[in-house]
Amino acid sequence: MRLLHTSLAAVALLASATAGHAQSAYDYPWCAVYSDPEAGGAQSCYYRTYAQCMQTISGIGGYCIASPYYGHGPPQRQRRAYRPY
Repeated sequence: MRLLHTSLAAVALLASATAGHAQSAYDYPWCAVYSDPEAGGAQSCYYRTYAQCMQTISGIGGYCIASPYYGHGPPQRQRRAYRPY
């Protein structure tokens, strides 16, 4: 029984460690803006190419824009400069 608990804990740790590497909107240069009234003008920024974005929205309505998030990345914490006294 103890082995079962240990192995379940190990699996849980591995699953949480790999989940942290998910892609974010900061990694993609194109966004789809949906013009469907039910979507409420939703925006999805997960497209590597303009053609991929256009192919996704074809038939459902909308347009593609350059991602306002691309290249900026998530906010980084400022590091203090090291001063050797």
